[in-house]
Amino acid sequence: MGIGGHYKNEEISVNIKPIKNDVELTNAFIRLESIFQANKGTPKAEEREILVTLIEAYEEEYYPIKVLKSSEILKVNRTY
Repeated sequence: MGIGGHYKNEEISVNIKPIKNDVELTNAFIRLESIFQANKGTPKAEEREILVTLIEAYEEEYYPIKVLKSSEILKVNRTY
Protein backbone atom coordinates (compact mmCIF):
# COMPACT_ATOMS: atom_id res chain seq x y z
CA MET A 1 0.00 0.00 0.00
CA GLY A 2 1.38 3.39 -0.83
CA ILE A 3 0.60 6.97 -0.08
CA GLY A 4 1.73 9.54 -2.52
CA GLY A 5 1.69 13.23 -3.17
CA HIS A 6 3.07 15.97 -5.34
CA TYR A 7 5.83 18.24 -4.09
CA LYS A 8 7.13 21.04 -6.31
CA ASN A 9 6.25 19.09 -9.48
CA GLU A 10 7.84 15.98 -8.01
CA GLU A 11 5.67 12.94 -7.40
CA ILE A 12 6.61 10.74 -4.47
CA SER A 13 5.35 7.46 -3.14
CA VAL A 14 5.78 6.30 0.43
CA ASN A 15 5.24 2.61 1.14
CA ILE A 16 3.71 2.00 4.52
CA LYS A 17 3.31 -1.16 6.55
CA PRO A 18 2.58 -1.83 10.19
CA ILE A 19 5.40 -2.15 12.70
CA LYS A 20 5.43 -5.82 13.71
CA ASN A 21 8.19 -6.12 16.32
CA ASP A 22 10.66 -4.20 18.47
CA VAL A 23 13.40 -4.33 15.83
CA GLU A 24 11.11 -2.61 13.35
CA LEU A 25 10.12 -0.15 16.08
CA THR A 26 13.77 0.70 16.70
CA ASN A 27 14.34 1.17 12.97
CA ALA A 28 11.29 3.42 12.76
CA PHE A 29 12.65 5.57 15.60
CA ILE A 30 16.05 5.80 13.91
CA ARG A 31 14.44 6.90 10.65
CA LEU A 32 12.14 9.33 12.49
CA GLU A 33 15.12 10.92 14.23
CA SER A 34 16.84 11.45 10.88
CA ILE A 35 13.83 13.28 9.35
CA PHE A 36 12.38 14.92 12.46
CA GLN A 37 13.36 18.46 11.41
CA ALA A 38 11.85 18.12 7.91
CA ASN A 39 10.16 21.23 6.56
CA LYS A 40 6.37 21.18 6.44
CA GLY A 41 4.99 20.23 3.04
CA THR A 42 7.95 18.09 2.00
CA PRO A 43 8.06 14.34 1.33
CA LYS A 44 10.10 13.81 4.49
CA ALA A 45 7.50 15.68 6.55
CA GLU A 46 4.81 13.37 5.15
CA GLU A 47 6.96 10.36 5.99
CA ARG A 48 7.47 11.76 9.51
CA GLU A 49 3.70 11.97 10.05
CA ILE A 50 3.22 8.40 8.86
CA LEU A 51 6.04 7.09 11.08
CA VAL A 52 4.62 8.85 14.15
CA THR A 53 1.23 7.27 13.51
CA LEU A 54 2.73 3.80 13.06
CA ILE A 55 4.92 4.14 16.17
CA GLU A 56 1.98 5.30 18.27
CA ALA A 57 -0.18 2.40 17.08
CA TYR A 58 2.52 -0.15 17.92
CA GLU A 59 3.20 1.33 21.35
CA GLU A 60 -0.50 1.52 22.23
CA GLU A 61 -0.87 -2.18 21.42
CA TYR A 62 2.34 -3.57 22.95
CA TYR A 63 3.32 -0.96 25.56
CA PRO A 64 0.07 0.51 26.85
CA ILE A 65 0.25 3.02 29.67
CA LYS A 66 -1.95 1.91 32.51
CA VAL A 67 -4.08 4.66 33.98
CA LEU A 68 -4.03 4.37 37.76
CA LYS A 69 -6.96 5.12 40.02
CA SER A 70 -6.32 7.70 42.72
CA SER A 71 -6.32 4.96 45.41
CA GLU A 72 -3.61 3.12 43.47
CA ILE A 73 -1.52 6.29 43.22
CA LEU A 74 -1.73 6.79 46.97
CA LYS A 75 -0.69 3.18 47.54
CA VAL A 76 2.35 3.59 45.27
CA ASN A 77 3.36 6.84 47.00
CA ARG A 78 3.24 5.20 50.42
CA THR A 79 5.77 2.57 49.42
CA TYR A 80 8.47 5.21 48.80
